[in-house]
Formats: sequence, structure tokens, C-alpha cells
Amino acid sequence: MGIIVDITLYMRAFLFFMAVFLMTNLYGQESPERFITHKVKKKETLYGLARTYNINVDQILEFNPLVEKIGLKKKMQLKIPVYPIVEVPKAVALKEGLEKYLVQPKETKWRLAYRYGVTIQELEALNPQIVEGLKIGQEIVIPTRLASETKALEEEFNYYKVKPKEGFYRIEKKLGVSQSDLIILNPSLTTTGLQQGMILKIPLQKTGDLKVEDDLLIEKVRLEDSLLTNTYLQIAAFLPFKTAAIEFDSIEKTNKLLKERNIHTIALDFYMGMEMAVAKADSLGITTKLTVFDSQNDKGVIKSEAANHQWEGTSAIIGPLVPANFDAAAELEELQSIPMIAPLSSRAVKKRSNVFQSVSVLAKMRAEMMNYLEKVIDTTQNVMIIADSLNADFATRLQNKYPFASRVYQEPGGFVIPDLVDSLLIDSLPNKVIFESQDLNLAANVISLLNSQVSKDRDVQLFTTMRTPIYENANISRKHLGNLKFTYTSGSHPKENIARAQFKEAFQRRFGDYPSKEAFRAYDVTLDILLRFAYQNTLFIPSLGETDYIENRFLYEEDSPNGFQNTAFYLLQHEDYQINEIKK
Repeated sequence: MGIIVDITLYMRAFLFFMAVFLMTNLYGQESPERFITHKVKKKETLYGLARTYNINVDQILEFNPLVEKIGLKKKMQLKIPVYPIVEVPKAVALKEGLEKYLVQPKETKWRLAYRYGVTIQELEALNPQIVEGLKIGQEIVIPTRLASETKALEEEFNYYKVKPKEGFYRIEKKLGVSQSDLIILNPSLTTTGLQQGMILKIPLQKTGDLKVEDDLLIEKVRLEDSLLTNTYLQIAAFLPFKTAAIEFDSIEKTNKLLKERNIHTIALDFYMGMEMAVAKADSLGITTKLTVFDSQNDKGVIKSEAANHQWEGTSAIIGPLVPANFDAAAELEELQSIPMIAPLSSRAVKKRSNVFQSVSVLAKMRAEMMNYLEKVIDTTQNVMIIADSLNADFATRLQNKYPFASRVYQEPGGFVIPDLVDSLLIDSLPNKVIFESQDLNLAANVISLLNSQVSKDRDVQLFTTMRTPIYENANISRKHLGNLKFTYTSGSHPKENIARAQFKEAFQRRFGDYPSKEAFRAYDVTLDILLRFAYQNTLFIPSLGETDYIENRFLYEEDSPNGFQNTAFYLLQHEDYQINEIKK
């Protein structure tokens, strides 16, 4: 055992000095120019992270002292230093028209193809060793180009790889960019035409239904394109209809009950959304037996229904809707072998091996917004933090992160002092205001006040790390939020597109009314469950990636042995009267 320890120490020393040597050759100075955040995943190691980011272990430990004390833990947030890269030596001439090139950190095949004016297929033909991917420091062959001929990637654009047999018409239908606009942005099209694997520059806002990864537009996962044939599924749901409380003999009382927004009407809307999902699945060849129990919002009733039902063959259980009732149901022995989906609440339910939290929890949303703020806030801007007393601790955390920010406190009457806010805003700088409160009166006051400060000379943008339903209140002006470019994270996004319009029309035909947000939610979560089982006969598919529906998207991550959490989210921004997604 002692020999092994000694060898380990020698190996560590060797790796350390090799890393120092490599860093000396790659980087021009020791001070990082910026930092990026890395969330530690299962089985990751310090040495693996050092290789991934092309730095050494000591450089990770220097900026993450907690790691040295307690070790590397799953989901830990690390500050990864990024160092200025010394200019790569000029490419060495290989033969006429070609030259050697060393692959740099974060470089991808599509980026190189775009920069050097070739298709990805042509790049791979020149370099068969990169078919499976690029490696930092790898020597490849590229077409010889003058500095003026290489194309730079621009932040105000996304990029798109042309598919086989894809023409201008299909691209316009997919992304909303006309042939003439494509040619203006990509002048080489006039001579080459569209070619498979070609990388095109696309306006930032033109993403269609595609998602953005590393500035590249890619197709979203469509489970319905690869389903098992003749699928039969059984799913169940616990919904608090509480039909026993409805006085069907009294039309007046019944109508009043159903018109009010309460747990019973929410349950009814949710059920109608589920029915729409079952119908959609049926059109795709998925036969579904849906069993719905009236939980009556009562733990005793839930226990009784679970005990009296034969669960054999049930693929999944949706609900109960209320987190406390969901937790009680998940504890029942009869249900512990069946995937259970918490469908509606962003409040975290108790973790169990069979539990799927389908709504991204508020803590996740808040953390993602903090990551975004790191990208858009710096010392060149005027930053203001406004928070109520309940969010004082979080405001202090923000203050520590941005020590150059000014802080405004809530006054006893539930407002902020207008003259103070006015004095802290600066005309010559971008004003970034972070607002943390779930108080409707304070929110209405702050939003109205900040909106009055917006002018052609004074730019004010509003952010929050935790958007709650108060922003949907009539006292909060949608126009004011648009003027302030209000930015936040959310687990859902009511995007206006063809799919949403078609759903609303079909829902109205079937039920005689327009769908509520609970109906949209039920449709999305139920259809996702049915498609996952029809695709691979399981709910958790590690390699699947993100699925996206009308208002909701799903990306489950395993928290073994504590079940599964949906980590998908939207980064949204108000603009005029619209709410647009900021592509991550």
C-alpha cells in the first residue's frame, strides 16, 4: 500500500509539472481575463476538469478553496479561470491551397467551416481524424486563406448548418429568413448556391422552433418521429375534483363554483388538458388507458384509492397536484415501484427514487438567472439592487457578488423613495436594476417608478432572479415591463406560434372554451410522458436531450437515489408587449 501511495505522489508531481509546462506554452500571463461557471457532474474529477478547460488543477483550486477543504462534490458550482491565449504561430504551409492549423479551446467543426469558407463535409474529408470530434491542440489541415478572407463570428447572429437536399424555400419556412436576406448575409451563396454542410449566418431573432447550442441552430428532439409501433399504455392520475362537494341540484351554486379559480376548477382544466394529450397520442398510434381518481384533496381518500386499485401494468402516475398530497401518495407502498410525476407546482416535493419533479423548482430558476447576470453585468455599468425585507439575505448575496452596485431599501410604507432612485440612475451608463420581492404593492411601485425614468438619454433594464405570479397582476403594466426589457427565468413560456394556435382551436371545439395555463401544462406533461414510453418504454432516457412542447420543456436529470428533476428552463425578456426567449 505504501508503494502505491508513493507512486501516486510521483504521478501527481509529474502531472503537475507537465501541466505547468503546457500552461506556460499556451498562456501569456498568469492572471485570468474572465471566469466561467461549471456545475460539477457525477463522476467528474479535478484532473478531468483541468483537461477539459486546458488548465491545471492548482489553477482550479486557487479560485475554489472550498474544493481543497471538502473535495469535489456533485452539483458544486466552480469558478473556472480563462486565461488570455498567446497568438498561435502562423500556419505552416503544407501544399498549394492548404495549411496546418492547431485547434484552439472551444473550437468546433462548424466554427472552422464557417471561418474558412468550407462545408463540414469538406473539412472532414481533409481531416478524417476529426469525424468523431476535435481535440484542443490537435493539428489539422485547412484551406489557405488570407486574413481578410477569414470570416469572424459575430455575436448578433446565430448560425445554421444546411441539411441534405435543403433549399431556400425550406429554410425560409423553418427559420423565417427569405432567400434575398440569406444572400445579403452570406454573399458566397450567389456563386456556390446552397450546399449540404454549409454554415449560414442567421439573424439572432430568427430561430423558428430550433434551439441554440453554442450559437449554432439545431433541430429539437422530436420523439414522435421515432415511436414504437402499436403501443398500449396505462397511466393514472390523482386530481382533486371533490365532486362530493358540488351541489348538482343547485345550478347557481354549481356554476359559481366552476367559474371561480380554485383547486377543483384547476383539476378540471388539468383533466381536459390530459384528454387532449391522449387524443394527440392516439393520432400517433399510441393507445392509452387513462384512469383518473378523485383525490378530493384528502390524504385519506388517496390512501384508500391506492389500496383498492390493481396497479399492475401502470406505466406512470400523474399527481396528486398539491405537493403535500403528492408526498403522502409517494410514501404508499403500493405506488413506490411506479414512476410518479409531480405535475404542477414549482415547490419541491420529497425526493424518492420513483419521483419526477416535472416543474423546474424556484431554486433552479434563481441559480440560472444568477448565471445569466454574471454574463451581462460588469463594472462598466451602473448596477442597483432593490429588495424587500424578506429578500434581504439574498440582496446581500447580490451585493457581495457586485460590490460596485448601489442598494435601495424598502421603506416602511412598502415603497422606495423616488428621489433616491432618480439620484442613483446615471444617464451616461447602462442602468441594470435587480429587483427581489414578492410584494405586489412594492413591485407595482418600483416598476412604475423605473419606467418613468426611461428616456432616450437614460437606459434602464430590470431583472429579477425569482419571478412569481405577482407580475401577472393587472396592477403591473405589461407596457412598463416591455419598456424596461424585464428579464427573468421561467419554467414555462406561452409562446405564440402555429402549434399553440392549433391547440387552442382544437380545445375550444372539444370543450367549448379556451384552455387555461393548467390545461396547457397538463397537455405538455402528459404528452411528454406518453411519447417517452412509446419511444423507449421508459420515462427517463439519459441520452434524449431536451423535449419541447407548447408552453413547457423537459430535461430530466437523475439525482440518484433521490429521483429525477426537470432542469429545463426559459430565459425570457419583455419587449414592447411581447415576451421573447433569449437563446441560451
